[in-house]
Formats: sequence, C-alpha cells, structure tokens
Amino acid sequence: MTIAILIGTFGTVGLWAFVVVLPPIQAEFGVDRAAASLPYTSAMVGFALGNVLLGRFADRTGVAMPVAIAGAALGAGFILSGFTTALWQFVILQVLIGLGGAACFGPLLADISHWFEKRRGIAVAAVACGNYLSGVLWPTVIKFALEHTSWRVTFLGIGIFCIVSIVPLALLMRAKPVVQEADEMPGAQARRPGGRRPIDLSPRALQSLLVLAGLGCCVAMSMPQVHIVAYCIDLGYDIARGAEMLSLMLGAGIASRLISGVLADKIGGVPTLLLGSVLQGLSLLLYIPFNGLASLYMVSFIFGLSQGGIIPSYAIIVREYLPAREAGQRMGVVIMATIIGMALGGWMSGWIYDLTGSYQAAFLNGIAWNLGNVAIAFFILYRARRSAMAAVPA
Repeated sequence: MTIAILIGTFGTVGLWAFVVVLPPIQAEFGVDRAAASLPYTSAMVGFALGNVLLGRFADRTGVAMPVAIAGAALGAGFILSGFTTALWQFVILQVLIGLGGAACFGPLLADISHWFEKRRGIAVAAVACGNYLSGVLWPTVIKFALEHTSWRVTFLGIGIFCIVSIVPLALLMRAKPVVQEADEMPGAQARRPGGRRPIDLSPRALQSLLVLAGLGCCVAMSMPQVHIVAYCIDLGYDIARGAEMLSLMLGAGIASRLISGVLADKIGGVPTLLLGSVLQGLSLLLYIPFNGLASLYMVSFIFGLSQGGIIPSYAIIVREYLPAREAGQRMGVVIMATIIGMALGGWMSGWIYDLTGSYQAAFLNGIAWNLGNVAIAFFILYRARRSAMAAVPA
C-alpha cells in the first residue's frame, strides 16, 4: 500500500502542475483564459482515456507493467513540454502527461481493492490519497521553483524526477492479487465479506448512472481546483496565495478521503457518495459571498473536507456491485467520466469567465451540475436499499 501511495503522489503531478503555471503560460503565449485552460483539458482527456485503457491492461497483466510504461511516458511529456514554442504543441504534450498519470490512479485503486476485503474502503481511500498528496506537494514545489527559475526548467526537472522514481517503484509491485470466484456472483456479500452486493440494476445501467454522476460531480469540483490560483489573482492576491489555498484544499481532501474510507466500510459506498456530494454543493455556495483572503483560506479548507471522498466512493461502489475481474476496466470508465467532468468544467469555467468577466456565474454553474450528481446518488441508494431488503429472508 505504501508503494502505491508513493506512486500516486509522484505520478499524478500532471493534474496539478498546470494549475500553478496557468498565469505564466497565458502571459507567454498571449491567449485568453479559455484558451489558456486548454492544456489542462487535454491532460484530463489523456488521463481519462488512460484510466480505461491502462485499467484493462492491468486487469490482464497486473499493475506493474502499465505503471512502469506510464512513468516513462509521463517523464517524457514533461521534458518535451519544456521545449515547446507554441501553445498547440504544449496542448498535445499534455495528453501524453495525462496518459502517464492515469496508470498512477485508477489501476492502482483497482489493484489494491483485490488485496483487502473487510477494510477495503479505507485501503482504497488511502491509495486515492496519493492523488491529493500530490496536490499538496507539487504546487508548493512548483511555486518555489517558479520563484527561482522559469516554468520550462521546472517542467524539465519534474520529468526527470518522474522517470527515476516511478519506474523503479512500479517494479516492486509485480505480485498479482488473487481474485476470488465468489466475487463474481451477485449475492456473494451474504456468504462472505467483500463479495458483490445485490442491486436491481443491470451492470450496464449501474455503470451508466455512475458515469453520469461522475461527470456532474467533477464539473462542479473543477471550479475551485482548476481556477483557484487565477481567481486569487483576479481578486488582487498573488500566485503564492492561490497555490497555498490549493494545497490547503487538497490537504483537507486527504483527511476527507480517509474519513470517507472508514465511513464506506461501515455504511457502504453509495451512502458515502451521497453525503460527499451534498456537502460539496453546500461548500461551493460559500465561495459566492466570501472573497476576502482569510475567508477564502477557510472556504477552501471546507471545500476540501467536503469533496475529498467522492472519487474513492465510485471505486468502492464498483467493487461492491460489479464483477471483480473487470474492476480495473470498470473503475477506469467511471474515473474517465470524472476526469471528463474536470476537463469540461475547467474549460467551461474559463469560458464563463471570459463571457461575464467574473467567476460568480462559474460557481453557480458548478452548483447546478452538482445537483444532478446528488439526484443520481440518491436514486442508486434507493435501488440498492430496496434490493437489500428484498434479499433478506422472510
């Protein structure tokens, strides 16, 4: 588990690096805010596709080889980005960075879920924390680097570090977990811990609902995560303050993920998803009336505590209700939807800003998308509870 957390921390740097360098990238290439957000969107597209493709690869071969290959690709993407001369070149290379980072999230969650039964929720949540540890670590490192050198040199250093750290760590994860056949049969939960739970939805229908929920929650989630640095600059604060808020937000997200993992082990993944979704919507509302420096730090902390456990909840739901042998691919599809939501929301918030000259409407847009996610989570919970009651012997 420790190795998986380290890989997740190092390998998902591509999700956070561009958030910090967005203002200098916009200034260097001379584009508007929506165009400057495109590299983040392209990285998210690569990350989304990679979670599906590499998740399926990991289902067949184990997680070590996909992660090793992805680590090399991730490093190459950062190194080459440092030599770009046009925005379109930078945008294309972010796809490669996204693909590399994908192996360090979804496939790792699927792999770790096979090693634990009784404490699966906290195990998945702990590995998912690598993503947020990355968000705490890398913005701080990049902010420090930008004070002493250019973003190009910074990206070059990140690329070299990814290659020399991720590839060796991946080779330590060559052992493959044994997937129990009992996990493949609906109702196995009644016979042994960790088996599939009953729900009166077909696997395809449940998967589709999770995809829609993931899309909605992450359009909402992307507004603060992608634009907090730019939002701070618009309010008259500097890059350092925005990077600190992002780190605070994601640090609180680590606590949220661990708490959600413990909660999921007690009440299940679906109730945990619903709770996190409701709290995320409420915390987004707080950004609208509060824009002072101290209040923004506090709201960012509250937002992190609210939304951190949402993404791991999807992975836990997949393992609770869908076939175990397809966990990597199915988690990859759901995570792909969440990343598309982040990409769409990141671009959409920039576009709304360009139209209105303010982020207030972008926050309202995120809240509207979040309401859709809450409705879907409530519907899945209703169907799961109804099926569980029907499965209890009279």
